[in-house]
Amino acid sequence: MRAVLMAGGSGTRLRPLTCDLPKPMVPILNRPIAEHIVNLLKHHGITEIIVTLHYLPDLLRDYFQDGSDFGVQMIYAVEEDKPLGTAGCVKNISELLDETFIVISGDSVTDFDLQAAIAFHHQRQAKATLVLTHVPNPLEFGVVITDETGRIRRFLEKPSTSEIFSDTVNTGIYILEPEVLDYLPGDCETDFSKDLFPLLLEKDEPMYGYVADGYWCDVGHLDAYREAQYAALSQQVKLQIDYTCRSPGIWVGEDTWIDPSARLEAPVLIGNNCRIGSRVYVEAGTIVGDNVIVGSDADLKRPIIWNGSVIGEEAHLRACVLARGVRVARRAHVLEGSIVGPLCTIGEEAKISPNIRIWPSKDVEPGATLNSNLIWGYTAHRNLFGQRGVAGIANVDIIPEFAVKLGAAYGSTLKPGSQVTVSRDQRSISWMVSRSLIAGLMSVGINVQNLEATAIPVSRSVVPILGVAGGIHVRFDPERSNYILIEFLDDKGINISKVMEKKIEGAFFKEDFRRASITEIGNVVEVNHALDIYSRVFSQNLNVQVLQHSGGKVVIDYAYAVSGAVLPQLLAKFGCDAVVLNASLTQNAPTQADRETLLNQLGHVVEALRATFGVQVSANGELLVLVDETGSPIRGETLTALVVELMLNAYPRSAVVVPVQTSSAIEDIARRHDAQVIRTKANPTALMEACYNNSNVVLGGSGDMGFIFPQLHPGFDAMFCIAKLIELLTMQERTLGEIRASCPRITHKTYTVRCPWGMKGSLMRHLVETHANDDLELIDGVKIFNNQHDSWVLVLPDASEPQIHICANGRDRAWVDETLREYRLQVQEFVIQQQGIEESRQVV
Repeated sequence: MRAVLMAGGSGTRLRPLTCDLPKPMVPILNRPIAEHIVNLLKHHGITEIIVTLHYLPDLLRDYFQDGSDFGVQMIYAVEEDKPLGTAGCVKNISELLDETFIVISGDSVTDFDLQAAIAFHHQRQAKATLVLTHVPNPLEFGVVITDETGRIRRFLEKPSTSEIFSDTVNTGIYILEPEVLDYLPGDCETDFSKDLFPLLLEKDEPMYGYVADGYWCDVGHLDAYREAQYAALSQQVKLQIDYTCRSPGIWVGEDTWIDPSARLEAPVLIGNNCRIGSRVYVEAGTIVGDNVIVGSDADLKRPIIWNGSVIGEEAHLRACVLARGVRVARRAHVLEGSIVGPLCTIGEEAKISPNIRIWPSKDVEPGATLNSNLIWGYTAHRNLFGQRGVAGIANVDIIPEFAVKLGAAYGSTLKPGSQVTVSRDQRSISWMVSRSLIAGLMSVGINVQNLEATAIPVSRSVVPILGVAGGIHVRFDPERSNYILIEFLDDKGINISKVMEKKIEGAFFKEDFRRASITEIGNVVEVNHALDIYSRVFSQNLNVQVLQHSGGKVVIDYAYAVSGAVLPQLLAKFGCDAVVLNASLTQNAPTQADRETLLNQLGHVVEALRATFGVQVSANGELLVLVDETGSPIRGETLTALVVELMLNAYPRSAVVVPVQTSSAIEDIARRHDAQVIRTKANPTALMEACYNNSNVVLGGSGDMGFIFPQLHPGFDAMFCIAKLIELLTMQERTLGEIRASCPRITHKTYTVRCPWGMKGSLMRHLVETHANDDLELIDGVKIFNNQHDSWVLVLPDASEPQIHICANGRDRAWVDETLREYRLQVQEFVIQQQGIEESRQVV
């Protein structure tokens, strides 16, 4: 007698365990479900097995080969083009079935007496016998009614609650005569329960149901998978266990070492070649796969751990499932019902909340708390906020569900009934995200003043004037074209403080949201006069007469950003001769490469028109790159020095604010004009706060971050910068080329080195300790001076990436190059040394 083992299922309801594994290969007691079925067939004398395959067929075929290692003979039939259904795949191999045969699913766990069912089939001279069983909840299965002889009189596939007429269900195990396949059409999708069996009932063919004794579980979803594992471990179902029983209820594989201080409670199964550390507690119901390492003091309470996983010291696992190759770091918690897909990493002290699903190859950062499924993207961050705001891949990390939750978290930190502004760039993805944020805000009783699509400088300037509690702006990330950036503003228009960020993160990760009653749901009002407010403040801070008589020509490339709808209206008021390029709002956001191409074109236009200068605006109105009268671009440190020189020449004895890594050319320029330089941490919020809190400041920022004009508003504003440049160049009667030529000659270079997150702090400490007698500055990172304050090297950890930036600055180019090389090697050697120490600890 032959068996047909149906093993084509993809197990969509078992995601994320079956993303790279067919459901019959999912392990029960560390062996694939299909292997337990093969053992059952062999136990009942059925050794010729035809396997039908569709999803990832090579994995099962490579595992079983010809079946000889398992005491059976196996051949395979692969559905190459399309799935044929439960009956169609059997019809497809009908030429191999010339006598009574049994069909059995490769994704159910059972110990039924198959020979008794076959004997029943022959006794009744049946054409088809369905093996049945009683279940407490038949909603998920085909319900069957038989008469006193066992003949099937009625059945219904997966009934609704009102349609249940029996607790006797179809197990998917069938004993069939080959002629029943003649009722099926060839090469098309058909199903036993939906197509063949109703037809046999209609034709009055002898079709019987055999109610089997024993255990049966259809491993169709994650709860059933866990149930089958625990049933097998407690021997409610009689499965073959391939490990040595060291004591009643405790099975341990070969070459496995268990520290004498570890405590195991029966029943427990631990696979081959495992290492269980000191003082580990393994509670009854725990299943550990082959080649698993469990660190000391780990607490395992009924987890199911697949092969090749590594569990760190003091980790806590609670009735969860860890798939192949998962790494759980020290003191991490994975709680009840959670499923961690293959090759994931759970960082140190991270917490996976109950019933969370993590798809394969994802990383959860150290210290992160995961309260929602991690499906798209690659990383669950311990912090929501990066260098500036919340950023993530558009429609992958930043999706509507995420934005609603984020809006509710922010709103929950404000008083009920508070007002906030919401604005965005013109992209459709930003429209979607802003709408979701608004829904979240309204749900916690926050009222929204919706500015719609506008440049972020406009948003910042109107926040204090409207008297709102804060604001949100959504746009494409200036540095990563496929990322969305969500920035939160305080009541002054400055990016919110770190303290406020932590409050929002706490509400987000704990899902500690205030829910408003129906009468307290927030409302939305559209603000149509935001540009008028900005225009008024804009004009008040410029010398309008100078602008009107500037006589110069400026070429402005808006790079398809929303600022192209704002700035032309403003400049037109002053009669400025501006040539506009790429102002369309229907084009997609340009990539960095696209912007370079547009910048090159801008240079040619400036040169051809003999314009005063050109400028490319980006980052939704925050950043700019200048092009001088010869068509040459001015950016970075050169742009910073040029704008500082223009402003201090106009406002001597004032102050400028720059980030810590900016070239010392700024100090040289400040000395010329008897001015002060204030250096801050290398983040936008620090710059904004310093500009706001120091009354003598006329300029803040840098060429890489944008420029702040505190008298206007406390944020970066490329649009105002353009108008101010026109004014100052006219008043000082200089060209950009002349100003650039007058700037100090300082060599300033930067190199970036990769450095794991966990090593940044120890690297900074190492640098401070090894340079204890040197002249150090610790505003942000570690800045080490070399005799004179205009020669220094700065080692600065990146706030958003596992990187270290090394900046060297000085008048001697050779010294800068040598210092950069020296510190680059120091950092790389330190990282390698620390990685070696960490690997040694893991081995021990």
